[in-house]
Amino acid sequence: MKKTYHLCLSSKNEILFRCGEDFVRGINCLCLTAHRFGARLLAYVFMSNHVHICIRAEDPEKVIRAFWYMYTRYFNSKYGRRGHLGEPDFFKLEIKGLYHLLAVIAYILRNPMHHGVTGTPFGYPYSSIRALFRKDFGWEDSSECLPEKLEYRYLPRHQSLPKQFKMDKSGMILPECAIDVADVEHQFSTARSFLYYMNRLSGEKWEKEQSHDSNGQKPITLSDIENENTCQDIRTLLVNEHGRSNYNAVTDIRLCEEIDTDIVPRLGKRSVYELTQQEKKQIAIFLMRKYHVPAVQVLRCLALHDE
Repeated sequence: MKKTYHLCLSSKNEILFRCGEDFVRGINCLCLTAHRFGARLLAYVFMSNHVHICIRAEDPEKVIRAFWYMYTRYFNSKYGRRGHLGEPDFFKLEIKGLYHLLAVIAYILRNPMHHGVTGTPFGYPYSSIRALFRKDFGWEDSSECLPEKLEYRYLPRHQSLPKQFKMDKSGMILPECAIDVADVEHQFSTARSFLYYMNRLSGEKWEKEQSHDSNGQKPITLSDIENENTCQDIRTLLVNEHGRSNYNAVTDIRLCEEIDTDIVPRLGKRSVYELTQQEKKQIAIFLMRKYHVPAVQVLRCLALHDE
């Protein structure tokens, strides 16, 4: 019997998606794996160092591990890296009740706002948000899909694209093809209700609403999901949701772009994973002085923990 889960894969000390190509491949690996196991995706968002997924599946662990194995093979091959990617364990929470489900999907789709990447969840390209209520919002179906003869470039070796899937021009499987749009739209009922949840702060009214689920469970809270973050981190998350972030701040992806396309080639190396510890330290000092960014962010982009 399929149950509904909120899953999260993360990495504390390493970037999982260093560029747009990595995000595209990660999303494609998830969509293909879910289809292979007969699981139903309800929502997803890919951030630089973590992934949130809402899924209906009989065995979510099998799905998530197969997906991550597929992506890790791509990542390790591309960057000349070895070993497991990210944290060895992942967050898993069974969802029971309508209001718990709505809170989780809203939390996932609003995640880019939590981290100050965008001022609106609709402006982030690596989530499933634009698959929902397309007619109501006037979003036309993608007319410029990738030609079939080029699809193989964005798929794992020996994988083919299911007939119902289509890719956009970047090679990313369209979210409206991969998630169970009818199910999610049914849960939110109307586009107006969906917009309400997309504009509401995370945690707001969660506990009160979940009391209507009558499932005998303690209501899920923001602290339960963000259980590895401090109170200060959660306060920062909520401040970001208010739209008070500096959207001109240097992101992980911007740092990775400079490292991977400028600094690493000038040192004659294939990737950041071929740099010595001393080289990484020198680059870290340079980037912190240039951009005035936190040391933890630079070290994460340099994967300095490997040394």
